Amino acid sequence: MHERPSLLIVAGPTGVGKRAAAVALARRVPIEVVSADSRQVYRGMDVATGKPTPAEQRAVRHHLIDVVEPDERYHAARFRAEAAAAIGDIRARGRVPVIVGGTGLYVRALLRGLDPAPPADPAFREELAAVAATRGRGALHARLHAEAPALACRLHPNDTVRVVRALERLRAGGGRAARQERWQREDGPYAPIYVGLTMDRAALAARLRARAQAMVERGLLDEVRALLARGLDPALPSMHGIGYREFVPVVRGQATVAAAQALMQRDTLRYAKRQWTWFAREPGIAWIDVERAGGAEGVATVLEARLAQGGHSG
Repeated sequence: MHERPSLLIVAGPTGVGKRAAAVALARRVPIEVVSADSRQVYRGMDVATGKPTPAEQRAVRHHLIDVVEPDERYHAARFRAEAAAAIGDIRARGRVPVIVGGTGLYVRALLRGLDPAPPADPAFREELAAVAATRGRGALHARLHAEAPALACRLHPNDTVRVVRALERLRAGGGRAARQERWQREDGPYAPIYVGLTMDRAALAARLRARAQAMVERGLLDEVRALLARGLDPALPSMHGIGYREFVPVVRGQATVAAAQALMQRDTLRYAKRQWTWFAREPGIAWIDVERAGGAEGVATVLEARLAQGGHSG
């Protein structure tokens, strides 16, 4: 039986130091990074997405960054296909692919696939459209929250397309136990070396607040203004990303920079908490405390050892 190739995944909450660890690892092992980040795929959305800097991209090649325009749709199924192609190309060059990112659904899709989309149900979709028209988009999100609170917390109330899709999937069946069983299966195309980075929550919170402030100082408002000037609809999924959704009202004169920054900091901390919860449910993940390991270099030492133990033959 053909042995599944091993694959290193470095996951964890935003701002914990995943990319710094990958850059440090690249000085020890010939790697290339496949980004598993649902926001870094958008061209022209650079400040609040935390994309790798030019220096970091020179240090190690990154894939699946800047692949679509902000008004294009990008989803887990497309990520899975494009990540698999990138992994194959990286292996063909004799290098080691490393998946780095905090979008848990993307990592799960790559490792274990996605459930097939439910069949179209025009009547149910019309029912949901009527609810949105009469009671507002928030009513759909509230309905999702009543059925699947954890899922609802990952979706913005105004992201009607994804909220509707989630409600359709829930209606299609396969209750929580069945979904959990599918999430836990380990028969995917890779043998994962699955590492999660973590740190003291108060320390990460302080880091994330400072990072949000730095993004504002680097010109986030100007970037949002430029995106709106291009005619991009604030209702687009890309514009629902943290930083962008908070600063659209600033551009429109409906909020102050200080208020938007405070909301951005709050939302970032909430997002990090949801990421911790997501990855805590993933099978086979081994956690590394970044501070206890000695920072990025210490984490890289651990990752190098894990690769040596797990092998990386293709």
